[in-house]
Amino acid sequence: MTEGTTSAAAEGDTLTRLEQEGEIAADYLEGLLDIADLDGDIDMDVEADRAAVSIISDSGGRDLQKLVGRDGEVLEALQELTRLAVHRETGDRSRLMLDIAGFRAKKREELSELGAKAAAEVKSSGEPVKMAPMTPFERKVVHDAVKAAGLRSESEGEEPQRFVVVLPA
Repeated sequence: MTEGTTSAAAEGDTLTRLEQEGEIAADYLEGLLDIADLDGDIDMDVEADRAAVSIISDSGGRDLQKLVGRDGEVLEALQELTRLAVHRETGDRSRLMLDIAGFRAKKREELSELGAKAAAEVKSSGEPVKMAPMTPFERKVVHDAVKAAGLRSESEGEEPQRFVVVLPA
């Protein structure tokens, strides 16, 4: 086997594993929706080497907002429960991302803008900018936006007060 063939096979194995994670998560979430008597369609994808599962609704998602909760707290808990369900089936730790009613997609856009603004502020002032405490998901999005702006950032503090510091070049 050549090196290219080996990496292509490994890539295929990874994709298959992530698709399996998505299937397990979808089954778990279908059961949860049935128990809660909520309507929602489940969409699965693989994004950035993670299984991504979304629950969407044709009816505007009002009922699904219950599964998002205040500031996404219920969504975070459901994501952890879903990861545990995947772990129970596969024996492997899952980095699956769950979105409900587009909450994370909208949050990602807002945080990308926030990260870009912080990067612009650092570029103009030359001083580091400390941001408010964020969840791991939120920090990751901000780190990505700062990197895209050509700067670097790091996380500081302890959970749940961990925050991003955007640093000058």
